Amino acid sequence: MTSQAQEYSSTSRDFLAKARAALAEDDLRQASEKGWGAAALAVKGLAQRRGWRHQGHRELFGVVARLVEETRDAELRSLFNIANSLHINFHENWMSRVWVEDGVGKMDEFLQKLANLP
Repeated sequence: MTSQAQEYSSTSRDFLAKARAALAEDDLRQASEKGWGAAALAVKGLAQRRGWRHQGHRELFGVVARLVEETRDAELRSLFNIANSLHINFHENWMSRVWVEDGVGKMDEFLQKLANLP
């Protein structure tokens, strides 16, 4: 694993911990954004390891689409959609606590799925 890929993966896990801490402080906007950041950086880390482009939202969605095609695990797409909704919530602040908690919890599952891929 390249040092950049390691940095993405490490920061991804750190962001997930920060999302949980923000939830504990009832800061739903920051929990949402850190949940998104955890997912986005995990995707970037995997893409970096594979030599795939991963700049910007469009390419991140493209990476996830490639992974779904490769693994036949459509849940990856659903989980990344949840991550994207967390990102939107950072800007719009329309999700209730239960929605943010559920979304952040799903990011744990998403990161684990990505970590298990070569």
